[in-house]
Parts: sequence; structure tokens; C-alpha cells
Amino acid sequence: MSLRKFKPVTPGQRFKVLSGFDEITKTEPCKSLMQPLKRTGGRNSSGRLTVRHRGGGHKRQYRIIDFKRNKVGMKAEVVSIEYDPNRSSRIALLKYADGDRRYIIAPLELKVGGYVESGPDAVLSPGNTLPLSRIPAGTSIHNIELHKGRGGQLVRSAGVSAQLVAKEGKVAHVRLPSKEVRLISLDCQATIGQVGNPERGNISSGKAGRARWLGQRPEVRGVAMNPVDHPLGGGEGKSAGGRNPVTPWGKPTRGYRTRKKKPSDRLIIKRRK
Repeated sequence: MSLRKFKPVTPGQRFKVLSGFDEITKTEPCKSLMQPLKRTGGRNSSGRLTVRHRGGGHKRQYRIIDFKRNKVGMKAEVVSIEYDPNRSSRIALLKYADGDRRYIIAPLELKVGGYVESGPDAVLSPGNTLPLSRIPAGTSIHNIELHKGRGGQLVRSAGVSAQLVAKEGKVAHVRLPSKEVRLISLDCQATIGQVGNPERGNISSGKAGRARWLGQRPEVRGVAMNPVDHPLGGGEGKSAGGRNPVTPWGKPTRGYRTRKKKPSDRLIIKRRK
């Protein structure tokens, strides 16, 4: 993947860095694998704003991704690598021997014309999906299941990968991109390789309008508000807030732990912090 830089002929192009889209081989998506995507604007079923800084943006249609990879033992040809507006990674269109077409998250080294396979007898090559029990320790993996048959839930963003550290009894030790080490059943599946589009972290929008195209509304600093709107607001002239950083509702931020205890906490060997 390459990056595109622009001549600074306008203020919006001065710092703009975008993807070159060199790996994209097809611009029109497969219509049978698309469905409508309703925009919520950050509001719940009652119409109340529950997630801030969302709204507007370009219309999208959802691409149905095969996270389960349950066509065991059947090879599929990679027909195209496509752009997906709903996720940071690229997606690959597969065509199976029986004519079925499915989208998957595109690994870094997957090329058009190649073949991928899923199942315990698949070879260890990027894009193939195997149970953790058949993957050697030290292998880079992504699209990892947490429960057998539910489909991949972990490690699906652009450029990320996890590492299978060790196997012990019926569980595997997996180091996630956050450096958290977690126990996952050896019966769960994972896909070999690193997720594609690793240069996404170097992209710079260049202007605020590009964020609005993506459905992101502006964020306002608490110290710039009035006291009635934010705990950090008010003061004569510019102020530093006068207290430790907090949310608009007074809860501490920057390091304050909000995670509640879950039954799955016992599966975490090493936390990210």
C-alpha cells in the first residue's frame, strides 16, 4: 500500500495524506453481498443522544463479511480486493468451487488469483483459517473466535495481528495487539497472517470537512464551555479547568478504569495496563 501526498495549493491540502488505493482491484461491490445500513446519529431507540460526536456523513451500504469461514475443505479463489467504507481494513471477494461468493477481511499478503481454504487440514498461508490447535506457536493470526462457531470477534482492524504464544491443555495463550495475553479455547478458529492496509495510521485528513463526510461531528473542549455545560467550564479569561480532567458528567478520565467485572476476566492472564 502507498500513501498520496498533495501540493499545498490550499490549506486543506497542506497536511493531507491519503491512501493510494493501489491494492484495490475492483470499484463496484458485489450487490448480492450488500444490505442497507441505517444511520442512528448516535441516538438510541427512544431518540435520545447516547453517543456524542456522531451524525451526518455519506450514505453507506453494509458489506456482509464471512467471519465464520465455515466452508470447510473447499478452496476459494480470490476474485478481487475491495474498499469497505464500514471498516478500516480492505475486504477480499472469494469465489468457491460451488459458485458461492463471500467477503472476508483481506490479509496483508493476499493477492488476486490466489486461493484460500478453511479447516483443520488447510496449509499455513495468509488468509487460511484453522483451529488454534493446528496452528504452531509464534504464528501471527487475526479474526480470532472467542467461542467456537460464533465467528471471528478479535483482531480485525487494519494492520493489526495477534500472536499465538503457547498452548496448555485445552487452551491457547494469545497475545493481542494491546499486549493483553488471553486464554482462548483450542477449538476456536483464527486466520493466518496480518490484516492488510497497515499504513492507515499514517493517514491525515487535512481538513475538518473530511471528518464530516465520515459522520464525525465536532468535539468541543470542556474548558471552552460555560460552567452550566461542563465541570471544566467558566473562569475569567483562558483557564486550565482548575481540577483534574473529567467527563461532562464529572467522572474522572485519563486513566480512570470503567471496566466492570465480567466472568471472562479469569481468562485474562496479563492485562494491557
